[in-house]
Amino acid sequence: MALNFSRRNTLLMSIGVLFPSFSFAMKQKRQKRIGTIGKGCNQVKSTSKVRTFKGKTKTPAIIGKARPALPLIVLDPGHGGKDPGAIGYSGTYEKHVAYATAVELANQLRRSGRYQVYLTRSSDHFIPLNGRVDFAQKKGANLFISMHADALRNSSVRGASVYTLSNHASDAQSAALASVENQADRYGGPNIHVTSPAVEKILASLVKMETKKESAAMAQNVVLSFNSRVGLLPNPKRHAAFVVLKSVNIPSILVEMGFMSNRKDEAALRQSSYRQLIAMSMKNAVDRYFTIGGSVTHLTG
Repeated sequence: MALNFSRRNTLLMSIGVLFPSFSFAMKQKRQKRIGTIGKGCNQVKSTSKVRTFKGKTKTPAIIGKARPALPLIVLDPGHGGKDPGAIGYSGTYEKHVAYATAVELANQLRRSGRYQVYLTRSSDHFIPLNGRVDFAQKKGANLFISMHADALRNSSVRGASVYTLSNHASDAQSAALASVENQADRYGGPNIHVTSPAVEKILASLVKMETKKESAAMAQNVVLSFNSRVGLLPNPKRHAAFVVLKSVNIPSILVEMGFMSNRKDEAALRQSSYRQLIAMSMKNAVDRYFTIGGSVTHLTG
């Protein structure tokens, strides 16, 4: 697979030279992921004993050829446990729709053999918003996708949309959705709070902009892939201050697959065939993102 290094990765490498302590911190974060890369890949092997010849040390032989690490994707099914999310007309819970679609997408991505995939939750249980971001950070994710199917007061609104992070919402509807989603932590009690790692101060000026560009590129890929397959809202590429998207160094998007407040959207999302279509479209978007690179400059044409 032709996976291009993004400018964001180049910046991370440069920061590692300028700030050794930062490089060490990032290495610790990714150590666990790198340690498990060998699944399904050929690993570098060396002889266990070092041979000597005429008093000289002989370099251990290297057998086989290491393959580059597979991109690691974290899928985040919204809500869960005591937080049902939006509830549709026929009683469908958003948390169940989000999880079922995320599992379908994970299966499709894994079957391709091109990615490592993790879900922030593997069952129906509650996870605070910051815990979802922390999970992606600890896994060393290359891409974070949060999946939802919210509700609006206007039940006539239907269609999918994709969100990236911004301190200022693109429209009133986006601001309202972010406000509702950001209240999910009320289910976790008073001990839930959002914190920012100290290293964010270093990353902010150099990496945050690149991450934002790559998030926008992934969002555009989803819109292109959904187009003509999945019904979209007008101006489907939007932005708002979603807490779950606030990872400084991981490109992150939030996909609204439709609205539980709309009868037609709810009915469609209850069908496994429709969820498979959404998953297939999102997989195509992921393939495009990692094939041509994350930069928005690759999206012309």
